[in-house]
Amino acid sequence: MAPIVRVNDLRKRYASGFEALKGVTLDIEEGEILALLGPNGAGKTTLISTVCGITTPTAGTVTVGGHDIQRDYRAARSLIGLVPQELSLEAFETVMNAVRFSRGLFGKPRNDALIEDLLKQLGLFDKKDSKIMALSGGMKRRVLIAKALAHEPRVLFLDEPTAGVDVELRKDMWKVVDNLRKTGVTIILTTHYIEEAEAMADRVAVIDKGQIMLVQDKAELMRHMGRKQLRIHLAEPVAEVPFALADYQLDLATDGASLIYTYDTRAERTGITALLNELQRAGLQMRDIETQESSLEEIFVGLVKGDAA
Repeated sequence: MAPIVRVNDLRKRYASGFEALKGVTLDIEEGEILALLGPNGAGKTTLISTVCGITTPTAGTVTVGGHDIQRDYRAARSLIGLVPQELSLEAFETVMNAVRFSRGLFGKPRNDALIEDLLKQLGLFDKKDSKIMALSGGMKRRVLIAKALAHEPRVLFLDEPTAGVDVELRKDMWKVVDNLRKTGVTIILTTHYIEEAEAMADRVAVIDKGQIMLVQDKAELMRHMGRKQLRIHLAEPVAEVPFALADYQLDLATDGASLIYTYDTRAERTGITALLNELQRAGLQMRDIETQESSLEEIFVGLVKGDAA
């Protein structure tokens, strides 16, 4: 099956000469959640805006469901739902009418049963007759998602969907996104919250300075590029790392009660066995040991800085 979104050598250069996209190529599979990560100014929003037909590309091609976004704009755009960063909503309109209007914009026949079901999925049904101005910021974001889904798109772009939302509501939103995925909707998510990508994404794409640096299955990325830490809890605290252990580049916890050893999971040998033997020879007694994997955030920072290969 062909990818539902195909981006090939996409470029965007503004009149000022600034090149926001520098030959981006990216395939997105139907039904997946792709997290698009990158620092501010990396090109995330420009990429989404171009795929959605808001920004005109300088060069390259994009197809959605086989439809070219420039030659067959209406067909391509009808397959896309976009939830922008900005809370741009009709303040004096009711939730139901706002979502109903969005469906009508795409020439879809009125279907209140479908919209009511959508509002139930998003936890908005009891607010359907409320004016949008009376809603909290988190609820307004849910309305944006409802509006984006009202015309039954196959692809949903979420541009920083939980920006400014508290942690509890953010987790509720993760559940909403997961439920949408179960209905077959393909989701592309840009976020500054690394834990969001870690919790939801199937694959991760990293963009920096207008170029895609990496696209990989999330679990594989963390397995291949991640590092692990071995924390050795000592029976008695020490003031400093013994000189005999200097080759292991150990970090000493602030309380002196544990040593932290960082190792590469890709290496043929971790060095853990030799380290534990050296600990005994140095006269240090262990109380406990534990391992911890590096987070996606650490991997992302390493990629952007060029530390990860």
